[in-house]
Parts: sequence; C-alpha cells; structure tokens
Amino acid sequence: MSDEIKHECGLAFIRLRKNFSYYLQQYGTVMYGLNKLYLLMEKQHNRGQDGAGIAAVKLNTEPGSPFLHRIRSNALQPIADLFFKIGTEIRELEKYQPDIKKHPGLMKGHVPFLGELLLGHLRYGTQGKNNVEFCHPFIKKDLIPGKNLALAGNFNLVNKDELFDLININPGEFQKQSDLAAMMEVIHHFISIEDGKNPNNPDIANALKKAAVLFDGGFTVGGLTGNESGFVLRDAHGIRPAYYYVNDEVIVAASERAAIRTSFNVGENEVLELLPGRALIVNADGTYSIEQVLEPKERKACSFERIYFSRGSDEKIYRERIALGYHLSRAVLEAVDYDLKNTIFSYIPNTAEVAYFGLCKGMEDYLNQTKVERILSWGGEVSEEKLQTIINRKIRQEKIAIKDVKLRTFITEDSGRNEMVQHVYDITYGTVRRNEDTLVVIDDSIVRGTTLKESIVRMLARLQPKKIIVVSSAPQIRYPDCYGIDMSKLGDFIAFRAAIELLKERNKECIITDVHQKITELERCNKLHTENLVRNIYKPFTTQEISDKIADLITPKDLTIPVQVIYQTIEDLHECCPTNTGDWYFTGNYPTPGGNRVVNKAFLNYVAGKDVRGY
Repeated sequence: MSDEIKHECGLAFIRLRKNFSYYLQQYGTVMYGLNKLYLLMEKQHNRGQDGAGIAAVKLNTEPGSPFLHRIRSNALQPIADLFFKIGTEIRELEKYQPDIKKHPGLMKGHVPFLGELLLGHLRYGTQGKNNVEFCHPFIKKDLIPGKNLALAGNFNLVNKDELFDLININPGEFQKQSDLAAMMEVIHHFISIEDGKNPNNPDIANALKKAAVLFDGGFTVGGLTGNESGFVLRDAHGIRPAYYYVNDEVIVAASERAAIRTSFNVGENEVLELLPGRALIVNADGTYSIEQVLEPKERKACSFERIYFSRGSDEKIYRERIALGYHLSRAVLEAVDYDLKNTIFSYIPNTAEVAYFGLCKGMEDYLNQTKVERILSWGGEVSEEKLQTIINRKIRQEKIAIKDVKLRTFITEDSGRNEMVQHVYDITYGTVRRNEDTLVVIDDSIVRGTTLKESIVRMLARLQPKKIIVVSSAPQIRYPDCYGIDMSKLGDFIAFRAAIELLKERNKECIITDVHQKITELERCNKLHTENLVRNIYKPFTTQEISDKIADLITPKDLTIPVQVIYQTIEDLHECCPTNTGDWYFTGNYPTPGGNRVVNKAFLNYVAGKDVRGY
C-alpha cells in the first residue's frame, strides 16, 4: 500500500500443557514456550510496529509469590527489545549459576517470564497515544488470584464511553483514551462476579458471555487470569481474524494461520479458525473447550486482511491475491487497447507483488490465446521464423519503482518538504521507450492518493511514457473503518474528495447541505447509528466517474502525460475472497450500528473542518 496506513494489531497466545522438564528433555531447552512466542510474534511483525508486549502467568506458585508478569516496549524494534531484555536477565543468572538452564525449577523460580501461560501482542496505534503505556497487554491486579487479569487484543470499540457508564466507572484521563481499558474493566467486572460465586475458579465462559454482548466493534482478544486459565475471544461477525492449534504439548492461538504453521511446523488443516462469536477457553488443568459466547451473526470478516494486512505466506491468501490481480486483467487490456507490445507492467509497493503476478498471468493467458488464434489462421503456411517470432512474444515486465529507505528531513516548509517527498521512490531508468510505451503499475489500494500524486506519478512521469495507468487491487475506499484500522476521517479518502469535487463541478452542492442537515437531525435525536447517510454523496455518480476524477486529483497540475485509474469491482473482490466479505470501507454496509454512527460523525467533522477521529 503506497499510502501509509495503520495495520491490524497481532495476537499470540500459548498454553504449555507439560512441565518445563518435559520440554528440556524433548527439545533440549526450558525456553520452549518463550522461543515459540518469539516466533509467533516475529512472524506477525507486519501487524504492529508501534510497540509490543508480553504477559506471563506461572502455574502452582507458592502463596505470596508473584505469578503474573508483564513487559512492554515501544522501541524501534519492540519485539527484539522485549526478548533482549528477557535474555539479559537469563544471562545475568548464568553468571552465577552457569548450569541453571538445566534446572527447570530454578529457572521458573528466577525468570519472571518463564510461565506456562503466555500472551504476546503487537501494536499499531489506533486509539490512544503511541507511547509504551498504551501498549498491550493491560493488567488488572488483585489480592484474590482469580481476579487478576491480563488482556490484549486486535480491535477497536466504538462504544467505550457507554461501557464505562454500564459498569458505573468514572474513567480517568488514561482510560478515556483507550478502548482496551474499557474492555478490561467490563471483562474484569464480570469475572469478579463469577469469582464471587465460585472463589478462585470463576466461570470464564459465563463472564465472557455477559461482557462480550456489550461490545460494539470488531475484536479478537486474548486474556490470562490469575487462577491459571486463559481465553481467546472473537467477535460475532468474525471481523477480526483468529486461528488456533492444539496438540498434547501446547494450545496456541494467533491472528494469522501462517504464523502458527511456520512456528510449529504443522499442516494447514491442523490449524483451525476460531469461528465468529466463539471463545477458546483454557482451564487451569490444561484442558480446553470452544464455547459459543456470542450468537453468530452474518460473517463479515475483514476483506483488507486478504488484500493487504495478513502476510501472503498463507496459501489461501496467496491464491486470493493472485486472483485479485487476475480479475483486473480484462479492464487493463481494454485500457491499453489490447496493445501489449507497447505496454510495460510493474507494481508500486512490494506488498502488491502477488497481485501483480496475478495481473501478469491474466495478460499471459490473453497473449497465449492470441498466439494460438494467429497460428491457426496461417493454415499450412507456417515457417520456422514466423513461429519463432510469435512464440517469443512475452509480456513486458519491469521493476520500475524502488522504495528507498524512509527519508527524514529537517525541512519544514511545505514546498521543500514536497520536493523531498517526491524522492521516497526511485525509478529504473532506460526501461520505457519515451512517448511510446504505456506504463501500468498495480497497488494494493489507493487510500489518500497523497503518495501517488506527490511521489509516484511524478516519478513515473520522469520516464516519459505515453500514458500512466494506476491499478488498485482493492475497490474505492469511500467510508471510515472503526473495527481495527485507523481510517476514520472522511477528508483523508481520495474517493470522498473526488465525489465532493464532482458535486461542486456539477452544481449539486445542495446534496452536501442536505446530507449535513439530515445527519445533524439524527444526532439531535441520538440516532446516528440508524443509517449511513454519507452514501448519498456518491449516489449521483457512477464508479467510473469517480475513478476518472481520482485520476485527475492524483495528477500533478504541471503534468501533461495522461493518467488513468482502474479499481477492483466489489463483485470481483467477493469472488476472489469468498470467506472475507467485510466490505464496509467500500460499500458503507457496516456490520454493527456503531459503524453508521462513526461514518455520520465523520461527515459532521468534515463539514465543520475538524481534523479529529470519528469515534
């Protein structure tokens, strides 16, 4: 994705089902659990670079001994920082006890994070500031072991203020800024009630059933409790991803299937999806169950997980991204007038590479079909030279754009900064025939269009192609997200800005006024959640009209080379990603009422000129 955008957060959960002596004998190390946690987190590092955290619970500790530990970091490489600190503690112990790693009991007693229950988190800041205090896990401590709780998740809640009211808590300044703080208070509230019914052995499933029904948002959340149990819970629509794997040694859960497969070297079918509304609950004795905590609703798993967020090493995601590119090939062929001889194909960010392969596959299929038809048309008049010429025709593919190390500049003036932004990407010279070749580049998606206009299009124009075509493997992003991705300001979306410009150009600004008045009335009646009125901004225009206006907006004013933008269709998106049909950023079909409230509020903020979030 050429525009910077916040990713999803990542979760890693491990419950060791054997004692540490077993892992020492079987794998030669008492660090088995921590090593696997490191792998799970590192294999999901794409999901969070603002910070990371770890919580550990030790089983069967002596009364009065600490059993819950947490460490967090917002260093430039937070995962490495966390495990370096843990490693430093162990190295210090080895100075005095060189053989301590051969003694599991001593290791457990002296290493805080050598616990049987482990919870890791990778954070991309959405709500709250990007400092270490906002890194997950959060912990809640209590003298009663069963009321201790560590919590981390991949989610956003749009009703955190209401949650505090529901349990009669007046939040502090820190809590007001964090939806995890709200979720923590609610879950802890109901766990405490259950603990009162059955001291130090609360019914976790029952507590989650009462708590989760109050959450408006998309979430996968993991928790550890002081009574040596743990859980991973997924929202009723399955918006946020969750997978798990169980054998007689471990119980594991994570945000991505491929991370579990790689970390534990297991097959695809051995890693299961935690279905919407269900919770993986691990008991103190190491047994587990899958409980239906929320009544499952229409599946709306995030399509951006397949387009961009999740790592493409998952075989299903890889195939889906290939398909996303392939489905764009027909529209691209029409845009270049089927002239493959004078067309060069490339991609912009590295994450678009797989979709690029799919696009090229579509071109190759068309070219091969053309070759067959041409050869058949010759009849018996086939010479070796003619055959060689047509067989050797290939799709022209080049590595056009190269992203340099992130440029940092002391320049503060807009003109100077814009000049520097142009050089975020570099180009490969000599690849394009000036004024002859059309240049087609594919991106995962086009969000704000800023990088395209200020850097990429200008950069590509230096090669002087006849035409530039920018292809997006995602449809037009028209609406905010409030379920985990930090896209909440309408004015940031180039599709929205294009629609506004078209309304102004065609003297239809009354639609903007009408939408504003209707949303204001909904707010007055406390009904912002009832419907998405921002849809009316787009209704007067076809998708093609908005795409054409976007092309105009991303074209620098001094550029004479024509620029065209081609987007994925909603229909093809669903065909390519059949299990992830959550498409509210494209269609405005929000899975929860909170989504409607956010999009309407975002419009009010836009009209008022407020550069703030919609939730």
